[in-house]
Amino acid sequence: MPEAGEDLEDGGRWRAVAALGVTQIVSWGSLYYGFAVVMEAVGRELAASPPVTVGAYCVALLVSGLVAAPVGRHIDRRGARNAMTAGSVAAALLLAAFSQVTGPAGLYLVWAGLGFAMGLTLYEPAFASLALVFRADLRKAITVLTLAGGFASTVFWPLTQWLASSLGWRDAVLVLAAINLAVCVPLHALFLPARGRPTGAPAGAADDAAGRSRLLRDTRFRWLAFAFTGNMLAFAAMGLHLLAMLQEQGFTPARAAWLAALVGPMQVAGRIVEFAFAHRASASRVGEIALFAFPISLLVLAFAGGSTAAVVAFAVIYGASNGVMTIVRGTVPAEIWGREGYGGLAGLMATPVLLARAAGPFAAAGILALAGGYRAVTLSLAAVGVISWVAFAMAVRRGGRA
Repeated sequence: MPEAGEDLEDGGRWRAVAALGVTQIVSWGSLYYGFAVVMEAVGRELAASPPVTVGAYCVALLVSGLVAAPVGRHIDRRGARNAMTAGSVAAALLLAAFSQVTGPAGLYLVWAGLGFAMGLTLYEPAFASLALVFRADLRKAITVLTLAGGFASTVFWPLTQWLASSLGWRDAVLVLAAINLAVCVPLHALFLPARGRPTGAPAGAADDAAGRSRLLRDTRFRWLAFAFTGNMLAFAAMGLHLLAMLQEQGFTPARAAWLAALVGPMQVAGRIVEFAFAHRASASRVGEIALFAFPISLLVLAFAGGSTAAVVAFAVIYGASNGVMTIVRGTVPAEIWGREGYGGLAGLMATPVLLARAAGPFAAAGILALAGGYRAVTLSLAAVGVISWVAFAMAVRRGGRA
């Protein structure tokens, strides 16, 4: 059992990656993806409209964004073991509470708590944990971790659907709670670093209030945060509206679902390519390519005109871009400002990004209401993508590491 991040041998570090790979599948699958499967049944049983039901989930995303920075700083100081173990315990208890809700008020209260659990268990705290034990191989470790996490929807969408159809949504959620308790809690408790950065370690960019103030005034930081936030807003909007976009082009619901399902495997494929060629290009260069590809994919979709081949091309480019961007968001801050104090730095940058994840679907719905069609939504999101690419280029081309 590892006692301190810097004391882990190489095998111990990669065992931590393997453990986090399993827990990321479970945490993303049960906390992030599972809700979409049971959402309709939950709304029907609680007599809540779709906006009210979705609103509870968006509250969770907002809370996860608000806690990102303090959780990152805590992991820097205290290690990841207790924080992520507590997050998985909370996830299990709150999912169990979710299975017992009887009205919208309880639904919102439980999902606000689950947002806090997300902030303790998803990619941001996992990346901060890896930064405690990896130096030169941090990018490689993050890439391996995201390869595993990319299977969360592949595993948990059908699993949750099968549980819900067999047991009902309430018992299905109870099973998800039990999986968190049985799988994530022991893996986090046994394999994650128990201590934070050693005493006397070099100062991190976001260690204290003065450092955070300097970061917020740093033009590179603001450009980078703007780029990541815009990209996430567009991606989150697409995630909720993609099926409807495809149906507007004339695809049947079943055909649209099949085509949209290509995005997940393409995300994993993009990460595999990034892993294979990581030694040939910096994370900043990879980020420029991925952010440039994102609006290109949306333009392909906007003018697909119901062509299956064009939509497949969209799914390949779009999925690969977003798969790589998870790695870019995790590695570029360390590439510019250093690995020391990574948790606080990454958490500070993640806050607006995660808030944008909650706002994206509503932004797209507003454009749809004004324009009356999804082509305008797609073109607007493509414009956001172009602006994000420009902002990222401004950030990474302003000089080397801070």
